[in-house]
Amino acid sequence: MIPRYQRILFWILLCSSIVMVIALIWLHRRAHATINADNTPLAAPSSSGTESVPFAVVNDDDGTITSTDRDVALPSTPAIRARALLEKLLADYALPGSSHPIPGGIAVNDVFLVDLPLSAPASTTGDSVRPALTKEEEADPLTHSTGQLAVVNLRSSWVENHPSGIQTEQLTLLSILGTLHANLSTITQVRFLVDGLPRPTLAGHVNLTRTYACIDTTNTTETQ
Repeated sequence: MIPRYQRILFWILLCSSIVMVIALIWLHRRAHATINADNTPLAAPSSSGTESVPFAVVNDDDGTITSTDRDVALPSTPAIRARALLEKLLADYALPGSSHPIPGGIAVNDVFLVDLPLSAPASTTGDSVRPALTKEEEADPLTHSTGQLAVVNLRSSWVENHPSGIQTEQLTLLSILGTLHANLSTITQVRFLVDGLPRPTLAGHVNLTRTYACIDTTNTTETQ
């Protein structure tokens, strides 16, 4: 039986990790605002830097998601690359004739990557043995998954204009998960924030408070 104080320490550590992620988002946005204040023009990306990458693309007509290669210019830094991928994916859905029409505009503020697992605190009894996880802790993928957690910070203006409906919201989420999985193999889990804060649903139906497995979502219509 794990002592109550050790369980409390574990949850304090987990909550602290989430607070740190939110703090990182705030600091990043502050730095971004400072950079934007500089009037020095930036050179446009060179077309010679484009690469063919897979996107998990939705077709609303039959509810399918297929892998589609597109030529895009992407940065090499993983977190910035993830944000650019999702911006391209969601921006294309706003184009005329889109197979999954949703509103345009900037959709993703930031993507942060956190190494997993988020481990339990060390034992305070003087030895180096960590306490065993409780059943509740073992059920949390952040405590036993390997790889990285991607925290996708969506923009509220985009979320608030997303069409409401179980299938529409679910397909958008599956498209995001599948695109991240196809391009960044280290990402194994995904969490969502909106303007740096938790939000119950995307547009009234799909849960944004849970952790999602980052898996191949092509040819499926159910979240895992």
